[in-house]
Amino acid sequence: MEHFPFPDDLVQAQRAWLATYRELATPRPYRNTALRRQLLALSDRVWRHPFWSTPAGRTPAARVELRRVARRQEQRGRSAA
Repeated sequence: MEHFPFPDDLVQAQRAWLATYRELATPRPYRNTALRRQLLALSDRVWRHPFWSTPAGRTPAARVELRRVARRQEQRGRSAA
């Protein structure tokens, strides 16, 4: 596993994206539009983050690792609660 120096705001945005995606996957007929808009905004924030223009962020593996880091943090947060 490679180590990438992800900024905290990028990891938080990815965690929010994962949570929103999970929430959108459950049936909520009155909130779908708001959740889709939120997911698009978070996608844009993650995609356009300045980290991706650094040498560490220029590899496809960095995007995969960001999702892994965010999922691990979420799992730790859920198990601690």
